[in-house]
Amino acid sequence: MTARDLFLVGIDVDSMGGSQRVLHTLAQGFAGRGHRVELIGIRPSPEPHVYTPDPAYGRTTLYSSPAPPPWRAASFAERLNPARARAARAERRERDQARKRLAACFAQVPDGLVIIGSPWAADWLDEVPWPHLKGIGQYHESFLQACASENLQLILRHYPALEKSVFLSESDAAEFRRRRLPNATVLPNPLPFDPGPPAPLDTRRVGAVGRLEEVKRLDRLLDAFAAADAAEPGWELHCFGDGPLEPELRARAHRLGIGDRVRFRGSVRDVAAAYRELSVLALTSEREGRPMALAEASAVGVPCVGFDLSGGVRELVDHGRTGSLVPPGDTAAFAVELRRLMSDAALRSRYGRAARAHVASLGLDGVLDRWEALFAEIDR
Repeated sequence: MTARDLFLVGIDVDSMGGSQRVLHTLAQGFAGRGHRVELIGIRPSPEPHVYTPDPAYGRTTLYSSPAPPPWRAASFAERLNPARARAARAERRERDQARKRLAACFAQVPDGLVIIGSPWAADWLDEVPWPHLKGIGQYHESFLQACASENLQLILRHYPALEKSVFLSESDAAEFRRRRLPNATVLPNPLPFDPGPPAPLDTRRVGAVGRLEEVKRLDRLLDAFAAADAAEPGWELHCFGDGPLEPELRARAHRLGIGDRVRFRGSVRDVAAAYRELSVLALTSEREGRPMALAEASAVGVPCVGFDLSGGVRELVDHGRTGSLVPPGDTAAFAVELRRLMSDAALRSRYGRAARAHVASLGLDGVLDRWEALFAEIDR
């Protein structure tokens, strides 16, 4: 494969999150195959996380500070406030300087590919000249999530002009094609680690992995675990990830009488080892596209219980064979399925083996092969 110049661009590429992890994993993987890679964050993260201790790719951040909180004038007089006007001018200057810096970065190569990590990054890039480069737009969530936000209009506005638009499941790509996005295609996110040996599934630990924030709805998981634990005592719930809701979730666990069995583990360096500690993975989010936690847990042989939120979730969890899916938001049904796996070691083992085989194709080398095939298709 010919070595290429690749630019991976996201709004914030260093915060703790699934899409950020994917960008770093791809950047390191592409660099390992001899491509010249620059990972570009438009804004720095307010809470940066180190994904790759020894990166083989370049790193650029365009702004000097994280995005300010949204501001809206409460009155006409406040909108005309001189201090606010000066701040707005300073923000515009910094934005213009950041765009010039990125244009200069692009101009250093004669050709190459820009992989745009989100619709918001595509919107920001709209005023940056790069006519000599080709573009690929990614979307890391589901079609339904796009419909519930500004993402749908941003995708339909910016992605048709790109060579390819990459989505995480065939059902999502089909929905976008129906919205007259003919360049929609499918590429799964790669596993960020070598799975290694399978989990023993004997730890009596249910796990959740992700930011402790509202969209993950860990309040539902606490309720379901409390109900399941009443019938299967002796288990623990381990939550991996940081976030603003930790005090509230701790208080809820104590009110439910399970405070001594819920562990908040924070972020961890060895993600594969964390999954290997678990006997079941739980996913109770409000919305998900193709959550990496399901793929990662399955790769180490941990069965999953989750809400049936999207085509991407259904592709990762084959209900009744590799794990269990229940109707979105049905905490009672979730508790039933969770209790079933907690109480049946043979079922956990059978699901775990099937889950590991089910996601074997998501290894980094296989996904990079698909990316390079996409590059070749764009060349043709």
